[in-house]
Amino acid sequence: MTDAELLAMAQLAESAERYEDMCKFMHALVGKKTKAKQSPNEKERNLLSVAYKNVVGSKRQSWRTLKSGSFQDLDPKTVEDYRKLVEDELKEVCTQVLDLLKDTISIVKDDDDASAEHKVFYLKMCGDYYRYLAEFAEEDKSNKDNAEKYYKEAFELAKEKLPETHPTRLGLALNFSVCYYEILRKKDEACSLAKEAFDAAIEKLDTLNDASYKDSTLIMQLLRDNLTLWTSENEEADDTAQ
Repeated sequence: MTDAELLAMAQLAESAERYEDMCKFMHALVGKKTKAKQSPNEKERNLLSVAYKNVVGSKRQSWRTLKSGSFQDLDPKTVEDYRKLVEDELKEVCTQVLDLLKDTISIVKDDDDASAEHKVFYLKMCGDYYRYLAEFAEEDKSNKDNAEKYYKEAFELAKEKLPETHPTRLGLALNFSVCYYEILRKKDEACSLAKEAFDAAIEKLDTLNDASYKDSTLIMQLLRDNLTLWTSENEEADDTAQ
């Protein structure tokens, strides 16, 4: 199939909410472009993100349900075996997209703001999918290490190349802080990162353009909500410790 045909099929699959098919089409398209040393455009990379986010999001929700342990009427081994099946599927999908992302990152330059934003986006995605792996494969420390590594690299580049109110930079700060809090158990770093990103964006709020205003302010609200929740949890933990 041509690039145009793969893109059309991916959009059709998205409309039909057949996200696994969408993953196949976008994986083929981005893989072709990467082999040809061509960086995917913004539309293509966003479709890639949507496809895998929906597939992995559904499997993560299934895993959480099976992990909750509220199946008193079922044999525990049956539940555990089924949970491991979902974990295997999660690992396969995450590994697949990570391999593709690493190939894509290798050809994306960061010598101007536009290309740097693409690179930040892909580095953030790598951090995201290593974070998803770390959620259930807790015995494999490399997933945590890699999540932190890719988020850090993305954040350093974002602070250098992207304005404080840019949705990609804010989204990265949101996910990186969640990784610090929930996966790496570095709660002080999580709060510090979220507060720094929120405060920096608030100061430059008047520079937001109409195109990104909605996305940026939504992420800022999520950062503030997390900060409120985490601060409350930390204060409760301190009270308990006393």
